[in-house]
Amino acid sequence: MRVMIIVRGNATSESGTLPDDSLMAAMASFHEELAAAGVLLYANGLKPTREAWRIRYGTDGQRHVVDGPFTESKELVAGYTLIQVRSRDEAMAWSSRFPAPFGDGQPAEIEVRPLYELDDFGGLPAAERFRRLESDRG
Repeated sequence: MRVMIIVRGNATSESGTLPDDSLMAAMASFHEELAAAGVLLYANGLKPTREAWRIRYGTDGQRHVVDGPFTESKELVAGYTLIQVRSRDEAMAWSSRFPAPFGDGQPAEIEVRPLYELDDFGGLPAAERFRRLESDRG
């Protein structure tokens, strides 16, 4: 079971303020524990939305590029950690230990969501194409 731990963005992440050394150390320690347990797949922070863009798909069938920054900060992602665990309980145990993303005492929220696995799509022919892509990568 792959699970994404999503750090919700806020005014701090949108300002581009980098974490101080103590927060970086806490995050590094946590991610080192994930790696030592063999569950860490990947993790990274995201730059502010002023450096981002969105592609909007309209009812007219057209794609529209919208440059950041984006004003709805409650819907932004500041970073993520991707882990692979055996169960929801294990994912919950790891995610509940995630360091406070903006430092102790600072309001923050993380969201934890399972990823779809190719088996979730049954025998769809297109799912087989994705399986081939995965086997070619690994």
